[in-house]
Amino acid sequence: MQEKWWHNAVVYQVYPKSFMDSNGDGIGDLPGITNKLDYLAKLGITAIWLSPVYDSPMDDNGYDIADYQAIAAIFGTMEDMDQLIAEAKKRDIRIIMDLVVNHTSDEHAWFVEACENPDSPERDYYIWRDEPNDLDSIFSGSAWEYDEKSGQYYLHFFSKKQPDLNWENEKLRQKIYEMMNFWIDKGIGGFRMDVIDMIGKIPDEKVVNNGPMLHPYLKEMNQATFGDKNLLTVGETWGATPEIAKFYSDPKGQELSMVFQFEHIGLQYQEGQPKWHYQKELNIAKLKEIFNKWQTELGVEDGWNSLFWNNHDLPRIVSIWGNDQEYREKSAKAFAILLHLMRGTPYIYQGEEIGMTNYPFETLDQVEDIESLNYAREALEKGVPLEEIMDSIRVIGRDNARTPMQWDESKNAGFSTGHPWLAVNPNYQAINVQEALANSDSIFYTYQKLVQIRKENSWLIRADFELLDTADKVFAYIRKDGDRRFLVVANLSNEEQDLTVEGNIKSVLIENTAAQEVFERQILAPWDAFCVELL
Repeated sequence: MQEKWWHNAVVYQVYPKSFMDSNGDGIGDLPGITNKLDYLAKLGITAIWLSPVYDSPMDDNGYDIADYQAIAAIFGTMEDMDQLIAEAKKRDIRIIMDLVVNHTSDEHAWFVEACENPDSPERDYYIWRDEPNDLDSIFSGSAWEYDEKSGQYYLHFFSKKQPDLNWENEKLRQKIYEMMNFWIDKGIGGFRMDVIDMIGKIPDEKVVNNGPMLHPYLKEMNQATFGDKNLLTVGETWGATPEIAKFYSDPKGQELSMVFQFEHIGLQYQEGQPKWHYQKELNIAKLKEIFNKWQTELGVEDGWNSLFWNNHDLPRIVSIWGNDQEYREKSAKAFAILLHLMRGTPYIYQGEEIGMTNYPFETLDQVEDIESLNYAREALEKGVPLEEIMDSIRVIGRDNARTPMQWDESKNAGFSTGHPWLAVNPNYQAINVQEALANSDSIFYTYQKLVQIRKENSWLIRADFELLDTADKVFAYIRKDGDRRFLVVANLSNEEQDLTVEGNIKSVLIENTAAQEVFERQILAPWDAFCVELL
């Protein structure tokens, strides 16, 4: 395996709308991100994954793109974008763009032309049918929407304002590659590819993900754009297995650098139920099984994985699986230590490094997210009590991740001098960056240390992974590199747990407790976690 820069990198996801507002309009923007680059450099991260900042009507917070080669006015200008790329580069930070090529906005010039002129070449850039089949949209309801002007239905797997692109059209594919090269020429560090496993869809056969042409398209994209450049490319692949991940990320296959797979995230939901039916408690045995599978079956020569707990679509890990009250700091550190020492590229979502929590939503008018609102509307129609709906949204609604970044204890957490587009979490006076930086034992410094450990220890890339047989609520594994053995342990519970480990500690790499004492007592206190090298 040829080592690349992303193998020991840590990526930080910025959700621009909520990161930092520079002009007081209540919406985060590109100059706001540029202003905070020194903070991210202090954390030590290698790259920023930027959620979409393209021109968009913002029906789905920017994942509905009206112009791929323009910046949405709410975020600033192309000059602001160029400045962000240049200033990040000075700090050895690369900018990863969010590539959304499964669909566009219905306000994109291609779709407008397709509706206005059914005989235009652009008509075939989208998927039209005279009669709809029973495919459902991920955002609920039918995946087909009737267009009055042309008398046909178009396909949209997300909002009806997000028509799906027809990747079978070669001219469309070339347009997409030209757009990607436009961004590559600007000096970006790569692409995160939104729902990329859907581009090979065959709607008439109800094939939505992993269609037969998916990998040929990705190989073609690789050749036409980033293949000969040193760029990070990560595909969002719901439902991927280690075998499927090899197709995407095996260097010999010449497709992508790595995948985002979500198998562990599936544990947030009740099996066989829609996502709003969440699991009250984390199944730790299952979590261990899933991570073990991905760590052992996706070999270092076969491909590469991403490691994450949080993103813009998910609840805060410390709230859903940790303990965001009594053990907020300790449980946040435990999850960080457990994840960052596995094989793969870790991703930190904004605010995760200071232990931001879910928002205590009380009423529907506090909710912005289109997916949550659609669910609430449908559930109310079915007679589901409002309190039950609000409970689901509080636990797993996407707005939990999107509340503004908490910088300090001033008004609006220092995010904006204006009225924030989404309410700031009321706990911002206790949980904020200023507070975290002032406390040498804060979650921030655990993350900073983990980033540093990855940069300095190349064994993290290659070392074997061995899951240890432990108490149910304890997650422990060994990373083995030649004669060297590194033990990682985390107690994922509010109770003491027995720990039976043999051997002695040679050195402590990181801990949220006194690892030496744990070894002596063979008992883990709640949320104890550490990594030690064994003699």
